[in-house]
Amino acid sequence: MSGIRLLVSDVDGTLVTPEKLLTERSRAAAAALQARGIAFSIASSRPPFGMRQLVAPLALRLPFAAFNGAALVTPELAPLEERRLPPDASRAALAVFDELGVDAWVFTNERWLLRDPAGAYVPLERRTIASEPTVVERFDPVLEKVLKIVGVSATPERLLSAQERARAVIGERALVARSQTYYLDVTPAGADKGTAVAALQRRLGISAAETAVIGDGENDLALFAAAGFRIAMGNAVAVLKQHADEVTLANTEDGFAAAVERLVLPRAA
Repeated sequence: MSGIRLLVSDVDGTLVTPEKLLTERSRAAAAALQARGIAFSIASSRPPFGMRQLVAPLALRLPFAAFNGAALVTPELAPLEERRLPPDASRAALAVFDELGVDAWVFTNERWLLRDPAGAYVPLERRTIASEPTVVERFDPVLEKVLKIVGVSATPERLLSAQERARAVIGERALVARSQTYYLDVTPAGADKGTAVAALQRRLGISAAETAVIGDGENDLALFAAAGFRIAMGNAVAVLKQHADEVTLANTEDGFAAAVERLVLPRAA
């Protein structure tokens, strides 16, 4: 690969701790990237409004990707590019989740909607994105505006069944991938973290060979496909580690900062 000019990081499981905190060492690592002239951005399955609390601590100046790449927004959260789920694909995903007893969350650019405020992982998501959900009886009124649907279950086996079933039913109309063992994301086809990184590369005039990425989840395989240097977290899923050039420490051990210090800065262009 060429010298690194751009680093794009996943957020949950990578940049932040399991408690969703950004450590001082990670903040310092982000500052060190900019001091060395390496552009820095983030790509997450979160909605844009769930990433606003990271902008100032990381001094983000570049567009970043939300909804697994379905949206590219400015640090002020203004949309630059976005792709929505086809309503028929949304209905199909919701039907599968209902059939298998999986809770459903629906995200638009402005809101997080759900039917059961006492459901599994609602407190975690509330803390993660620093936002309150909108409780609704039906999702139909917003299906023209959906950028992401999440299937939620505390039973990993049930979510795996939902993943297989949703992929079979939805086909090529949407992407279905887990962002966590307990979250199954349904996002627009043709838009993923890799396409978002490619859009950022075009805007900056930076090639894939000059790009490094770091992640932990199954949905970060698309992120890996857009870069010349791929780093997996120590807590990453096995398949991501298999595709990585390097593996850093876990997010309980400041693995992001360690990767920047040991693997990225020495390779600066």
